[in-house]
Amino acid sequence: MKNIKNKKAVCIMSGGMDSTLSAYMMKNDGYEIIGVHFNYDQRTQKKELECFYQICNDLDVKEKYVLDLNFFKQLGASALTDKSIEVPTGGIKEGVPVTYVPFRNGIFLSMAGAIAEKEGASVISIGVVEEDSSGYPDCRESYIKSMQESINLGTKDETNITISMPLVSLKKSQIVQKALELEVPLKHTWSCYKNEDKACGVCDSCRLRLNGFNQAGVKDPIHYE
Repeated sequence: MKNIKNKKAVCIMSGGMDSTLSAYMMKNDGYEIIGVHFNYDQRTQKKELECFYQICNDLDVKEKYVLDLNFFKQLGASALTDKSIEVPTGGIKEGVPVTYVPFRNGIFLSMAGAIAEKEGASVISIGVVEEDSSGYPDCRESYIKSMQESINLGTKDETNITISMPLVSLKKSQIVQKALELEVPLKHTWSCYKNEDKACGVCDSCRLRLNGFNQAGVKDPIHYE
């Protein structure tokens, strides 16, 4: 492990596989982790929060922010936050899917920027993956880079924040392999858009996850219907 004295990383942690691996990579690089989790009335909010706390315990995270945002429920417009919109289970299609939450990552990064400035952190870690974006515009590398510039323009002159997106160009199978290398407890992560007990196995997120495990040649440790 590299020794980076007094370096802090604000890690946006959903409880999913990608953001968890990103946080482990920051820890492995010697950063003190500040965990940030958002409750935004998503369908699997309770399960994601449970996973966040478990992962923070695994990583020995001392400083945690759990932020409640009812804005997204009021906004609707996504199958993740509006239960009148069905989560699609027919496979990934072209275009922006109905599971896209409008500008979610932009809002999350803005709030993480405020935390990073307050905490004196030099890095914000986010587990965006372009393959995983499934047409999500706020998962693109070019967009995240533009947010980094905006956060630094909108903070104090002495604030200099880098947004780390270590998984952005990886395939899901590579993410699984990297997680196994770093001994990430994938059994404590959750990806399903629909269920909180057993993963559905057929939503876009479950399909991507299962395909990643299959291509990596290992069994997913979570339970499926």
